[in-house]
Amino acid sequence: MNDPKYIGMDVHMAMTVIAVLNSAGKVVAEAIIETTASAILDFLKSQRSTVHVTFEEGTQAAWLYDLIHPHVAEVVVCDPRQIAEQGNKSDRTDAKRLAELLRTNGLKAIYHGEHGTQALKELAHSYGSIIRDGTRVKNRLKGLFRGRGIVCRGTGVYSEEERDQWVKRLDHAALRVRICRLWKELDLLVQLRKEAEKDLMAEAHKHPEIKILRSIPGIGPLRAAVILSFAITPYRFRTRKQFWRYCGLGLRSKVTSEYALVQGRVCRSKKRPLVRGLDPDYNHALKEAFKGAAVTAAMGPWKSHFDAMVENGTRAPLALLTLARKIAVIAWVLWKKGERYDENKVKFVHAA
Repeated sequence: MNDPKYIGMDVHMAMTVIAVLNSAGKVVAEAIIETTASAILDFLKSQRSTVHVTFEEGTQAAWLYDLIHPHVAEVVVCDPRQIAEQGNKSDRTDAKRLAELLRTNGLKAIYHGEHGTQALKELAHSYGSIIRDGTRVKNRLKGLFRGRGIVCRGTGVYSEEERDQWVKRLDHAALRVRICRLWKELDLLVQLRKEAEKDLMAEAHKHPEIKILRSIPGIGPLRAAVILSFAITPYRFRTRKQFWRYCGLGLRSKVTSEYALVQGRVCRSKKRPLVRGLDPDYNHALKEAFKGAAVTAAMGPWKSHFDAMVENGTRAPLALLTLARKIAVIAWVLWKKGERYDENKVKFVHAA
């Protein structure tokens, strides 16, 4: 009989600790190998049975998934935040616990599947990193001026035309050198941003789904590319609430005492779930894309709907969140159906 094996891998930069369990949960093998493609594949090929593998999401997770997936029956990349710590911690115990949770179906998997959008995703990561680096440099620039008691508002401090005026306000030569280097770094990042955006757009045009996403109010070509890069496929989300949660737009709710005994019968109570803010685990790029789309739509084609919500007592930030959730679910549905946006099919309900 082909007894399946469940392999837990605790992956580190240099070495990987492995534990192998059989279907009964007994440890049948343990190993410490180099974190290299050849060593990992050699070990997996030595297991003469149906093999299921798991490891935690991390820096090497995407590479490992692509490496292992063709050679085993199942690969589960799990979310380490969903695994509660128990007792003493070590690499060996972590590997065994991962294998046991895999065997008992106790892991929350992180999606690693579509390869057709891999290039787009890498380019989107590159673009996002440059944007964040540029923001850090801008914050450092303003921080240096403010730290010397110089009022620094707006975007004038970044402008090449105004730099001489800003430098004259500094009375320390070394500080002027530091500021000038930050400006040079910012100029280089601006150029890199243009190149990264150009590459991202060129790759995005290869995917027909981009046209569907771009037809939705607030979603331009850049946001469409980011959404496709990180959502990958709408079919990985069974419901709109799952998609909202992944995009950082899902509401956390809490309810206790759901059931009560009424005349000898167990009945569900009529307590309404209490909303406890947005879910903290989400994809930051998608949340930024949909919230940005909501701001654009609120100032453009959906301005009347945004104004109606505000007039009915909804605070502006919550109204924008509502529009972001609306845009997200429209994108999810249309993407699944392969249809473009039709404003005649969209309904807005504004509670008084």
